Amino acid sequence: MDADDGTCLGLLSGQAWTRKGRRTVSHDRRDLSDKESQRWISTALAAKPLLAGAAMVTVIGDRESDIFALYASAAEEHFHVIVRSMHDRKLADDTSLYAAIERIAVTDRRAVWLPARVQRPERVANLELRFGVIELARPQTKFLRHLPKSLPLYVVDVREPNPEAGVEPLHWRLLTTHPVTGKEEAWRIVEWYKRRWLIEQFFRVLKTQGFKLEDSQIGSAERLLKLVAIAAKAAVITVQLLQARDGRGKQPVSLAFNADEVAALTALNAQLEAKTIRLSNPHPSDSLAWAARIIGRLGGWDGYPSSKPPGPITFKHGLEYFHAVAAGWSLRNVCMP
Repeated sequence: MDADDGTCLGLLSGQAWTRKGRRTVSHDRRDLSDKESQRWISTALAAKPLLAGAAMVTVIGDRESDIFALYASAAEEHFHVIVRSMHDRKLADDTSLYAAIERIAVTDRRAVWLPARVQRPERVANLELRFGVIELARPQTKFLRHLPKSLPLYVVDVREPNPEAGVEPLHWRLLTTHPVTGKEEAWRIVEWYKRRWLIEQFFRVLKTQGFKLEDSQIGSAERLLKLVAIAAKAAVITVQLLQARDGRGKQPVSLAFNADEVAALTALNAQLEAKTIRLSNPHPSDSLAWAARIIGRLGGWDGYPSSKPPGPITFKHGLEYFHAVAAGWSLRNVCMP
């Protein structure tokens, strides 16, 4: 995604695997390359060359990616990470991470909007901010002896001291390679971490809110992995349409559709506007918002400003209809003997 406006730019890399029986060797006695957590590092390294033209690359991860080797890889490969801490790790001075955070004074307080998640409505949280620099010690395992004995990282801690009744208080301990020397830089790390929720939206579209991948009746792993790849691309386009539907962003239509698909969209838009002139598409034809309105209409949305905007299911239906039309559109100049 774009660091400035949070636009979903698409998929860069991914990894899929299947387990072969039960593991007989415990997790802490296996090399990192033999653990599923290796995916946090391998996918980041695979994606980085594809972003060679970017001014900066940052990998954002939840607590599962709190891995010393990931921080070390970021330092070696010259990209940044922002990760939510899972473990109270040992520091180079033999103190603990969480104890060190508690010794940091509150620097600022701010009301932060939190988007809706599953079983949690959107809300505004009043947060306290702490930040500082720490020296993270390398875990004592023979599998990491090739890595530095310690790594300098910055920590940004935000917590909700007085949550409303019945609300689980927010507390994020964020570790990052980005320099954090002032409160505005610290709040920027918090805002960037919030954008990790885009992956949750992507998975909801891929499964329960859209393509219902978990309901697939495919019996073999090979075929299921192919279905996952196809559905992942469709889910990303759905997320892009959701982001663009209100027209406030600057996403180009080329972000999700090629030239032939844009031509098909143009023909469909003319047909839709001919049926209802007063519901003409208000967005520029080179914008993704223009395409989102067409796909929404094809999925069953009536297009009226007073109506609820199209959601994931509507866009899913609209995309299915559109791709069927686009397949026929691509054959319009084919001459049959």
